[in-house]
Amino acid sequence: MELIWDQTYECMEREEIQQLQLERLQATLNRAYKNVTCYRNKFNELGIVPEDIQSLLDLTKLPFTTKEDLRLNYPYGMFAVPLREVVRIHSSSGTTGKPTVVGYTKHDLKTWSGLVARFMTAAGVTHDDVVQIAFGYGLFTGAFGLHYGSETIGASVIPMSSGNTEKQIMIMQDYKSTALVCTPTYAITLADKMERMGIDPKNLSLKVGLFGGEPWSESMRKEIETRLCLSATDNYGLSEVIGPGVAGECSCKCGMHIFEDAFIPEIIDPETCQVLPPGSVGELVLTTLTKEALPMIRYRTRDITSLDYSKCDCGRTLVRMKKTMGRSDDMLIIKGVNVFPSQIEEVLFAIEGCEPHYQLVVDRIGAMDELEVRIEVTENIFFDEMKKQRAFLEMVEKKIASMLGVGATVKLVEPNSIPRQEGKASRVIDKRKI
Repeated sequence: MELIWDQTYECMEREEIQQLQLERLQATLNRAYKNVTCYRNKFNELGIVPEDIQSLLDLTKLPFTTKEDLRLNYPYGMFAVPLREVVRIHSSSGTTGKPTVVGYTKHDLKTWSGLVARFMTAAGVTHDDVVQIAFGYGLFTGAFGLHYGSETIGASVIPMSSGNTEKQIMIMQDYKSTALVCTPTYAITLADKMERMGIDPKNLSLKVGLFGGEPWSESMRKEIETRLCLSATDNYGLSEVIGPGVAGECSCKCGMHIFEDAFIPEIIDPETCQVLPPGSVGELVLTTLTKEALPMIRYRTRDITSLDYSKCDCGRTLVRMKKTMGRSDDMLIIKGVNVFPSQIEEVLFAIEGCEPHYQLVVDRIGAMDELEVRIEVTENIFFDEMKKQRAFLEMVEKKIASMLGVGATVKLVEPNSIPRQEGKASRVIDKRKI
């Protein structure tokens, strides 16, 4: 069944959603078992066949899929259709080894476009908007997903791509862009540049920002909304599952609606792999229900979040996922305490004088882990007298320790001294791995 950007699936009763999921799950399992050697081997090792899955409760009988499975079957071993039926190939921006390759059939692209159009519509984008996409075009799925989602809605698209910040701003001014698509970090970079150029964002036509690609806090949302004079919304996706289009915020901004007609979400304990009850914080696991070329069964996203099954004020009955706190595979463990950069970000954004740029440096001195938080501060604080600066440092360190439950050394650095990225921010330098 074709996915469109109306509320046909978004307002279904829970029983209807679950029945639809079961029907699509059984079709997906049969496709994967028949056509993907990796899945057939996994099923055979567990002694199960697709027909054993008679209810959604049976989902726990199925094996997990990991990024390692995609790497071991590089490039096309996880495809469930012949390559001649794959009309688009993307890959993830993996930091080690070969990238993970993802493919789309013609129908997959139509499904993908519809899912993205749905979360963009929920955020307030209409056919009257001019959408400026500042994601990098290429093998990364972000730019193309938002591009085709925008066109599905009927909006005008400016495929600006990433970088060239001054030109980005010029285009915003001249082309009267009303919607901005980029990472939240780059939105802050744009705001910084506008400030230095003496441009008042109130004179722009921006009304909504669709930000994704990295975890970000509510404090950063407020910062972006204030400095760019727009409504900042979050969305979620990952290349292996489909790209952007897994979930997105509506105007209520109380969690990202997961499109459950296309995905089954679970939350597991990343250590024990046991499914956790609703409301628990853990690792998000996703099963695709509509993909033809690359079905994913219980894919471990490594993203930490929680799910809310209560009805949203917008009327949608779809489960909502909270902002991701970080990742289970790259969260910092400092003296036995789990630390996510987003936690520290929340503290820094609440302190007057701290700039929205920071970096965490972790080292091991002897047998002890040490965390240093480098934060940009305003010139007034950076060049302040030693006594006042010391008091400021102590205040920040105390707030961080209170939030994390573990101490950190704070180092103040001058404005613009932390490297800027046009895509995802590089928040952590972990010297323990060197």
